[in-house]
Amino acid sequence: MKILLTGASGYIGKRLLPVLLQQGHYVICCVRDKNRFRKDGFYSHPNISVVEIDFLCKISLPVIIKDIDAAYYLIHSMSSGISNFEKLESDSAENFVELIKQTSAKQIIYLSGITNENKLSRHLSSRKNVEEILKHSFVPLTVLKAGIIVGSGSASFEIIRDLVEKLPVMIAPKWLKTKHQPIAIRNVIECLTGVLMNEKTYNNSFDIGGPDIINYKEMLLQFAEVRGLKRLILALPVMTPRLSSYWLYFVTATSYKLAVNLVNSMKIEIIAKDDSLTKMLDLKLISYKDAVRLAFDKIEQNIVPSSWKDSLVSSSQQNTLQPHINVPVNGCLIDKRIKEVNESMIEQILSNVWSIGGDRGWYYGNWLWHLRGFLDKVFGGVGLRRGRTNASAINTGDTLDFWRVLIADKENKRLLLYAEMKLPGEAWLEFKIIALNGKYFLQQTATFRPKGLLGRLYWYSVFPFHYFVFDGMARNIIKYDMNQ
Repeated sequence: MKILLTGASGYIGKRLLPVLLQQGHYVICCVRDKNRFRKDGFYSHPNISVVEIDFLCKISLPVIIKDIDAAYYLIHSMSSGISNFEKLESDSAENFVELIKQTSAKQIIYLSGITNENKLSRHLSSRKNVEEILKHSFVPLTVLKAGIIVGSGSASFEIIRDLVEKLPVMIAPKWLKTKHQPIAIRNVIECLTGVLMNEKTYNNSFDIGGPDIINYKEMLLQFAEVRGLKRLILALPVMTPRLSSYWLYFVTATSYKLAVNLVNSMKIEIIAKDDSLTKMLDLKLISYKDAVRLAFDKIEQNIVPSSWKDSLVSSSQQNTLQPHINVPVNGCLIDKRIKEVNESMIEQILSNVWSIGGDRGWYYGNWLWHLRGFLDKVFGGVGLRRGRTNASAINTGDTLDFWRVLIADKENKRLLLYAEMKLPGEAWLEFKIIALNGKYFLQQTATFRPKGLLGRLYWYSVFPFHYFVFDGMARNIIKYDMNQ
């Protein structure tokens, strides 16, 4: 079958795509930025086509999309803003409907959230509104309404992980007592593929949840049990939504915008009405603790296929990386370090560059990098807590602490990063191996384009630190032995 997959570079899309390909389908992937779409592994499969579409804009139907059998709608905007995400989600859905009306699609599959409570959060109300908009396409709609999704790299999993692994004692809001029905990512993917072109599911919606109904406190304690940790959790009734949002923001890797929307949703019970779909598909539901164990199996094997942190909305509202690809020269302040390297060590040096950040750190002055990350958090930035999805692999669009990967071209020996920290200007950091007069060099270039006088004052105020940090980083990238 020919399948249209929106949100193909998102957390769910990256998990669903390999399964659809394994089942023999031809998949047309809709992405906002082709540069972020990986070309390795399944992403270079002959049964994939990539179409660049921004559903926040009016769309002319690409010819390749006209003849499709089914479409997955996996677009959401919860972390792209506090005040306007409902409008963004509504606009995306309406533009999708206009596009799908022009196709031969026989089914739309939409992944939403469980909306059984009378009083819903803004996030869940928006999800429900999107469902109503999708019904206007007159294409049979199948809606899957999921609880909290548990899997390596999911927002809920990573937030709980941050809380449990960083805080031996937690003083938390009263929403810890709110009950939920978490579901393993494997079960979600099984449901998404199980309903595909299944006429019994047309024009119907299904709640999907795991076998456990537990509250947040139980989730945190069971997570700690799986990790072999003892944790004390105290709930305070006086913590306001604003304080709760700040608490999540400073302790975890989430952005403040996402923290606000999550806190508003955390007060609502999310429990499935029935399990008719899991019975129809004869699924074996995975318990919460087993889902956590499976997630850590992926993490420990360094094979996490997707992470919510790699989404552009984890840091900004921009839909594309394209404006930053070309590093400017005019009006910029530049720190360039060039170190000669032995030709026989080039592959090792590239491996060191490709492993930078995250748990590995920045090869020199890591305490200064952490201090900069802390200050970034204080001023509303992303900080260092996003880390990296994979310990040794980097792809265009990935997050790397408070940087975003613009170019990861190992063949041409070049890595280009763009700063997403709070700055009075814009910053790039580039590593590349160059050949000159028969010799090889590591060229490390930090470029800063200041915004006005404040930007220049910032650069010169941190210049003494740059002098030691950037030089030390370049030296140690060359010297670092991964086997030590």
